[in-house]
Amino acid sequence: MKNSSVLHTPDTPRCDWDFKLSAVISSSAPASDAIGVLEFDHTNSLLATGGIARKIRIYNAENLPKLNEGCDYYMYTPAKLSSLKWKPGSGSHLIGSGDYDGVVIEYDLEKRLPVFERDEHGGRRVWSIDYSAADPALGASASDDGTMQMWDTRCEAGTSVASVRPDRAGCSPVCCVEFNPFGGPAVALGCADRKIYGYEARKMAEPVFVLEGHEKAVSYARFLDSETIVSSSIDGSLMTWHAEERRIIRRYRGHVNSRRFVGLSVWRGGGGLMSCGSENNRVFVYDRRWGDPIWACGFDAAAPQHQGFVSSVSWRQTAGDCCTLVAGGSDGVLKVFEGRRRD
Repeated sequence: MKNSSVLHTPDTPRCDWDFKLSAVISSSAPASDAIGVLEFDHTNSLLATGGIARKIRIYNAENLPKLNEGCDYYMYTPAKLSSLKWKPGSGSHLIGSGDYDGVVIEYDLEKRLPVFERDEHGGRRVWSIDYSAADPALGASASDDGTMQMWDTRCEAGTSVASVRPDRAGCSPVCCVEFNPFGGPAVALGCADRKIYGYEARKMAEPVFVLEGHEKAVSYARFLDSETIVSSSIDGSLMTWHAEERRIIRRYRGHVNSRRFVGLSVWRGGGGLMSCGSENNRVFVYDRRWGDPIWACGFDAAAPQHQGFVSSVSWRQTAGDCCTLVAGGSDGVLKVFEGRRRD
């Protein structure tokens, strides 16, 4: 079934892609099974999902377009999940999670057991975790307690490599953390004080850059390339930034986001496509070259827009003229979209 819901306005940017809906995957669970996070592994062969249901579900990425419901397997977790991250270099066997109870747990998928745990946020929700691509034993967690904790899985639990409080005056929650996936030493934090902070992973005392421009809390920050950061805020916009020059490149508007986490994902192999969810129950795609969306799709045409929202998105990080975007909804449903570059 082909979907061609490109936004047609006089200022519509050029869309070089055709997207179609290729699968709808039901969780076979109550509507309270909201999906909070989607994460493809580093080999692009597995997709993990987490959220309110206290489960990590694992899907074979190659089978996604063929599925109608169900996953390959799942594991129960002790709390609701807000973040998942595959551990680099683990052969897709290890995945870390951050939960509503403020705990970080690393799971061995072969054994289906937790193998590492950290509890350094005083019971305050962990919004985001990440691992360093340069040193996969090094991880970080961002929390409602106003701190980012950096830790080493080779060390005993309770021992932090570094603890950072970006908003020293107001103790604003840290909403997201990401190491530079291109191998650089930088780690970026997005905070409720409307700022994005960049740190040198080996020298965490002071930020090396602070990016200001959002009007409300920054919910996500992602590296689009080694120098460009994409951020999302509950001010209803995305922004791209030149980190080294500390300047805004472009602001993106079209989706609706005033109070929820709606996901942000960048397709690094596809010429700069970005995607996010929306509180009007649609999934949006932006091209880094234009401030307006190049494509949007309603998530559930049968339900009124105010009854649901798109809560998470993830690109499969493949290269070439074809792409896969997965979006998750507050109703627990996954939708898989296939894109093909136009001739």
